Amino acid sequence: MNPMVPGLTGSKMSSSEEESKIDLLDRKEDVKKKLKKAFCEPGNVENNGVLSFIKHVLFPLKSEFVILRDEKWGGNKTYTSYLDLEKDFADEVVHPGDLKNSVEVALNKLLDPIREKFNTPALKKLTSAAYPEPSKQKPVAKGPAKNSEPEEVIPSRLDIRVGKVISVDKHPDADSLYVEKIDVGEAEPRTVVSGLVQFVPEEELRDRLVVVLCNLKPQKMRGIESQGMLLCASTEGVTRQVEPLDPPAGSAPGERVFVKGYEKGQPDEELKPKKKVFEKLQADFKTSEDCIAQWKQTNFMTKLGCVSCKSLKGGNIS
Repeated sequence: MNPMVPGLTGSKMSSSEEESKIDLLDRKEDVKKKLKKAFCEPGNVENNGVLSFIKHVLFPLKSEFVILRDEKWGGNKTYTSYLDLEKDFADEVVHPGDLKNSVEVALNKLLDPIREKFNTPALKKLTSAAYPEPSKQKPVAKGPAKNSEPEEVIPSRLDIRVGKVISVDKHPDADSLYVEKIDVGEAEPRTVVSGLVQFVPEEELRDRLVVVLCNLKPQKMRGIESQGMLLCASTEGVTRQVEPLDPPAGSAPGERVFVKGYEKGQPDEELKPKKKVFEKLQADFKTSEDCIAQWKQTNFMTKLGCVSCKSLKGGNIS
């Protein structure tokens, strides 16, 4: 019996879910995009579609797999046994960003000859006829959806992850803003712009573990695109106080942050600003009397425990 290979999103692979699979004719930029969004939590080898591609596709073809990484992180490492690679990933010796980057390179080497073969007028025409672009297909007349159910606004729609702040700089055009580079478990760190200059010294942010909302639509802030939101607790009073949320000790960049009871859902690819999903959920984000981050009095967590802040009780979270 053939093995059931998990999809890139962490659930089963589905032909109807484009982001869950790699197609033979995917462009290089498509492969990069899909792997960047793939579920690949540090140390988690269960339902890990990236590892499954290595195990069931790449290893059988080459009998080895090379992890590509910078010399400062140990340099490249060649694995001749999948189980050795899986063990190193489980022990967090191999970082998700390096794993994804290495799979991207290996998959493109595999797919390049296929892309070249199909890059002929005859095969392009055949492919176009067999798989027309959605915009070229004739629309099917539909009546009004009278009984369509409204979308659920639940915490699992948020892609919240543990991040590690790699660098912090003042925004060149805004005195109140920091520009941070944050590792969230992807091949490259994200740029995040935060209004924390008045509240958190640079040295307290640098090399710190933080909590990042990763599926907001990227937005330019004074000319620099912010690719996420660094979540903080805050209280209003004579003076406003702000503290970044803290993941549990021992957390690693890329680990998923979830509300207890909502850990199984799949986050939206990107939150649509008009639907205000984050804003509706955020209205019930608070810190408890024990400084635990909560949604409707239910704890934010990672696999290692609760998310908290240093000292702010009953604060808002944004």
